[in-house]
Amino acid sequence: MLVAVAVAAAATVARSGHELPVYPSYYPHEIRIESLAPGQAAGLLRTGKIQAHVGSGLSFADGLPEGVAAIDSLGAYVVVRVNPASPLAPDEPAACALGQAVLADLANKRGDFVFHPYSVTPFHGDYLHHVDLAEASKARFAGTASPARDLRLKAIDAAAARLVRPQWRAPGSEWDVAIETVDVGALVAAATFATNGWVGPPWVRNGWLHAYRVLANPDADSAHKRRADAAFERLQAGDAGGEIERINLERDLVRSLAADCRRMVAGFIPKQEYINAEFSAGIENVAFDAIAGLSSPMFLRTVKLKDFPWNGWLVLGTEARPDAAWNPIAGFTDAFGRLTWFALSDPALMPAPYEAAWVLNRVSDVQPNPAR
Repeated sequence: MLVAVAVAAAATVARSGHELPVYPSYYPHEIRIESLAPGQAAGLLRTGKIQAHVGSGLSFADGLPEGVAAIDSLGAYVVVRVNPASPLAPDEPAACALGQAVLADLANKRGDFVFHPYSVTPFHGDYLHHVDLAEASKARFAGTASPARDLRLKAIDAAAARLVRPQWRAPGSEWDVAIETVDVGALVAAATFATNGWVGPPWVRNGWLHAYRVLANPDADSAHKRRADAAFERLQAGDAGGEIERINLERDLVRSLAADCRRMVAGFIPKQEYINAEFSAGIENVAFDAIAGLSSPMFLRTVKLKDFPWNGWLVLGTEARPDAAWNPIAGFTDAFGRLTWFALSDPALMPAPYEAAWVLNRVSDVQPNPAR
């Protein structure tokens, strides 16, 4: 008490004038998250009853309505898996030929699928470290004709089913190759942990980590697998002599994972989310995450309602329903809960929106003044 009084007495008197011309944040003073069916969300978004729809599931058959804008991010990997029990893949060379035949067919697909047979994509912040390898991998299939022989393909989900030729769909339990999609946002969330205002691990949004989680085969025992595991352990331990050695180690990890033909990345499907950008019911100043889209702390800390210069009521719709515990220790692990926790928590560092780095949130990198 005495210390506080002494400090107050010694403080320099300051007089206030006009309010600050620039506010440090446009953080809304009320955020409401509603679980909505896509059909219901589309109407509410058009009329400005909600300002954004977070997550996939919403689409507009007749094109974007006036006042509605799309936000693109990395949605899901498309992964090709060769069945070890297939008679067409008795050994490694045959498995490679089988997997590459499916990739050659997928190279000719159109629509929302992007053929990119390399696990680090242009949405990743570390893509520039891999761009030559990615382009070389894509060039291998340029102008390749689809295989003439019949294959038995199994689609694991609806998005993958749209990529399979009708005549190639496996009618029963016997199949040669499976095609599935892997949600990258969920993959990142599963690898993320938060404690004491710190989110980690530091490399959780790097493409090489996603490659390892998608392509590493725990049952394999090969020189490529051992090389990938060794590189992964060194990267996690920070065991690199410098920036150049670390980048080469990351490249070597992804190359070693891609050498296993029994599990390959064929490309990705971007995710589109929608916001109301109309004046004055919409929002602006929207930053989003290249990997997770609008489901990110950066979105909630930059979005500004057009009706209010600095605060207001932000209403978000999402198809996800809450089904996880609501507590900051072991809860908020579902999509609805993560979005809620982004609004409630205040981490010291946040993922940078368009790269693999981190940005300061409630801490400052203050440099001391040089001595005079």
